[in-house]
Amino acid sequence: MSDPAAELAGLRARLKLLVEEAEANEQKLQRTLDRELELLRAETLPELFDLVTGGLASSYSLDSVRLVLEDPHHEIQHLLLGLGYRPTDYPAVRFVDTLVGLAPQFAALRRPWLGGFVRADHGLLFGASAELRSLAFLPLRRQARTIGVLCFASHDADRFSHRQGAAFLQHLASIVAVCLENGCNRARVLRSGLTDYLTGWHNRRYLNARLREELARAQRSGTSVACLMIDIDLFKSINDSHGHASGDEVLREVAARIEAQIRASDTAARFGGDEFTLLLPDTSLEDAASLAERVRTALMPAVELGAGQLCRVTLSIGVAAVTAGVRGDDLKAIADRLLGEADAALYRAKAAGRDRIAVAG
Repeated sequence: MSDPAAELAGLRARLKLLVEEAEANEQKLQRTLDRELELLRAETLPELFDLVTGGLASSYSLDSVRLVLEDPHHEIQHLLLGLGYRPTDYPAVRFVDTLVGLAPQFAALRRPWLGGFVRADHGLLFGASAELRSLAFLPLRRQARTIGVLCFASHDADRFSHRQGAAFLQHLASIVAVCLENGCNRARVLRSGLTDYLTGWHNRRYLNARLREELARAQRSGTSVACLMIDIDLFKSINDSHGHASGDEVLREVAARIEAQIRASDTAARFGGDEFTLLLPDTSLEDAASLAERVRTALMPAVELGAGQLCRVTLSIGVAAVTAGVRGDDLKAIADRLLGEADAALYRAKAAGRDRIAVAG
């Protein structure tokens, strides 16, 4: 014979569990909506990278999050550098020429993939020593193309399984993909206002802002920052002899040959009409002088102007370097001194006969 009081108590207990489960699901849904809004409100790539990696790891109690972005022409990395950040500032973000090389599943990934961690297949992505048990790979799709993969990892073998539904993960991947596309577009618009139209290099306004950022970084790390001031010798005579269109071609070719000699972390700017500037973080005066000589010799082969015309182009280069000192020092004053010393060295190189380098000090 049933006990009505016991049945009622059992019903109340089950009802309480259902209410608690509903409240937990509501809280989980609210956290998800809050995180999505944060992603959609992110205004810069650095902010978005922080939210996608650290933010999602915290929200969903993940042991590791990796964001892999296909960047064959290094455009995203250059956009990041243009904002004053280095790709290495974001170790949880991987930039690759092609997605396939990191994990076999990436080759034909169109929907989220959930399964176990296999060291031989996934060690390259998470590290060979990673103690992980299960993974979720979320393809980031835009315009029928996979632009990257968001990778979740857990120490719990049951956290991600191929038996689980993936609708929520696919929705999250769509949000992240849209945010990444918007972030890159904003960075491109910002860069367009800081870029020289002729060479594609940064302009003087950008250089001044980046110089203070690199000096601040150098203060923290105790390193030096070097600067090269580069001037095309007798550029007016090139315009007079070959025309302004050919002069523009010379400027583009000089920029291309210089760019082939520098690192991704270096900043190249068109400082004036025929004057270029290179900003070299974590670089000594001696290393900067070596680069200057490589740049100078890169212009030894004549520039082709079309119709069989060749133009001999030489460069004069001034080299300077500074140590940023301790925090609190006037970064603007240090920046002005660095540019002034490099400019003075440039004029010494030109006064000494051009086609040479001069080092400050």
